Amino acid sequence: MRIALITPYGREHRNGNWHTAARWARFLREAGHTVRTQVEWDGRPADLMLALHARRSFASIGAFAERFPTRPLLLALTGTDLYRDIHEDADAQQALELAHRIIVLQDRGEDELAPHLAAKTRVIYQSSPDIAHKPSHPFNVLVIGHLREEKDPFRAALATAYLPKDSKIEVTHFGSALSEAMADTAAMAQNKLPRWHWRGEVPHRTVLTHLSRAHLMVISSVMEGGANVICEALAADVPVLASHMAGNVGMLGEDYPGYFPVGDERQLARLMALAESDPDFYAALLSQTRQRRELMRPEQEASRLRQVIAEFEQRTGQAPA
Repeated sequence: MRIALITPYGREHRNGNWHTAARWARFLREAGHTVRTQVEWDGRPADLMLALHARRSFASIGAFAERFPTRPLLLALTGTDLYRDIHEDADAQQALELAHRIIVLQDRGEDELAPHLAAKTRVIYQSSPDIAHKPSHPFNVLVIGHLREEKDPFRAALATAYLPKDSKIEVTHFGSALSEAMADTAAMAQNKLPRWHWRGEVPHRTVLTHLSRAHLMVISSVMEGGANVICEALAADVPVLASHMAGNVGMLGEDYPGYFPVGDERQLARLMALAESDPDFYAALLSQTRQRRELMRPEQEASRLRQVIAEFEQRTGQAPA
């Protein structure tokens, strides 16, 4: 099939949407499809459109649906889609209705959708290949993500102020500041919090190298659709401390012991210190992440994506119900 794969962010942004689009394009090409990855649909005919992000990709979604109303239109929802836009943005809401299939990236995503939308929804966990794990000293904690409000990016930095004095924990944050105000805050935090180190944007391979040496990863987001960085942490056998919000719970499971309340740096600090000092707690984190890792292997992601496409392969002229 000729597939138009729409992502609102190009390669230069190096964010989760881009990595997802690049990975899915590769999986689909390996299955024999022709894939064009674009930020905005160029109008060239396609047998199927797969669009990431309901609101940001709506111009492409609407144009494709108008020109080819019977051709399959698949929509993958991001965190800002699920936990904000589809509840308040008319374009995002219309995109849901136009889509023949909706893809969510973790098993709590369907909870945000009306029953008639959930009925046409499929779950595809993202993935990462195995990453050899060789933890170094001292006790290294990573935060990976651009500095923007949805990520609550300074929560781990604030938590370092509440660590025990004898703790060896060092926190390193990789990700660019998406505003001057964020950059200023990061510079100030780095000056005042000696355990927190902001490294800015670096090549993805550099991030993975540091992840392979880490003891923990922290994801403190206010909203997430299904974070790539969780997949990568699990691929590296690195436990995660995560804010207790739906997107993270959908990735790590209901009974995961590594959650802290959104915005609660004191509880995050307590969990960081516990992971450093209590082998049983660290082992419990590892046990659960290793179980969830089985959902997030590349072969699983590729298979689920190809299955969704296969629902339409023989019916490109008429989308199934």
